[in-house]
Amino acid sequence: MDKLQAMTTFVRVVEARSFSKAAQTLSMPRSSVTTTIKNLEAQLGTPLLRRSTRSLSLTEAGARYFASCQAILSDIERAESDVSERTNTPRGRIRVDVPGVIGRSIIVPRLREFEARYPDIELVLGLSDRPTDLIHEGIDCVIRTGVLEDSTLIARRLGQLNWLTCASPRYLKQYGEPDSIAALAAHRVVNYLSNATGRPLDWRFRVNGEDVTLSMRSRFAVNETEAYLQCGLEGLGLIQLSEFAASAYLRSGRLKEVLASARCVPVPISIVYPHARATAAMRTFVDWIAEIVGSDLPQ
Repeated sequence: MDKLQAMTTFVRVVEARSFSKAAQTLSMPRSSVTTTIKNLEAQLGTPLLRRSTRSLSLTEAGARYFASCQAILSDIERAESDVSERTNTPRGRIRVDVPGVIGRSIIVPRLREFEARYPDIELVLGLSDRPTDLIHEGIDCVIRTGVLEDSTLIARRLGQLNWLTCASPRYLKQYGEPDSIAALAAHRVVNYLSNATGRPLDWRFRVNGEDVTLSMRSRFAVNETEAYLQCGLEGLGLIQLSEFAASAYLRSGRLKEVLASARCVPVPISIVYPHARATAAMRTFVDWIAEIVGSDLPQ
């Protein structure tokens, strides 16, 4: 049995809290993951995991072994990273999760450039608006908007997002343009559903130096940026989204900003990753992201 592979598999199972999810992140059949853990337990002569149909937890021995495995694998990763840095050829596989609009508009069009500059880095790019758990899903880094709550992660600020209230010419022709926050009561809106809670996000404004949040009733609500944007373009109601997502449509005239004097405070956007994933390849990727995303966002 390859002991390092077994340790890696065990750690990933614990982090993912699932044999199936661990298998997906390791690109292995589930049966291979199960066999590896069984063989590891047999070799160590003690159970490492308590299994049930609904949960997976560590035994006392498993908890000690998990901590040791994390330390060993982290040391190996740092050693390889150090060699890679010294030879100036960062290499490795990085799993990244980013908001769809940033991935499609900025990152994907420049992947050929990334490959030319860093041919030994394999990039697995996930595009979604949903919140992700880096550890449990085996993701190496994510781009997040808003104030960061997890202080255990390394974070690098990329810039900030300005949020606008917009409408299509079709909507404005039919319903007119609101001239104040109070006027919104007579207008139709499309709500954006939080992927974390499933509830509509509040509409945010800043009036006379004070932050204002409103809960708006709507006939339509969606949970994905492209669909949300399309609702606005179709004239289904006012929408509130980042200037970055709306910019091309504002330039073409397919959207118009309303209530510009009541824009809310800009929201920071950052790339974050765990300390254990701070390899040369990761730092190289973060520098590249900061270079290409930062040039397109206000600082």
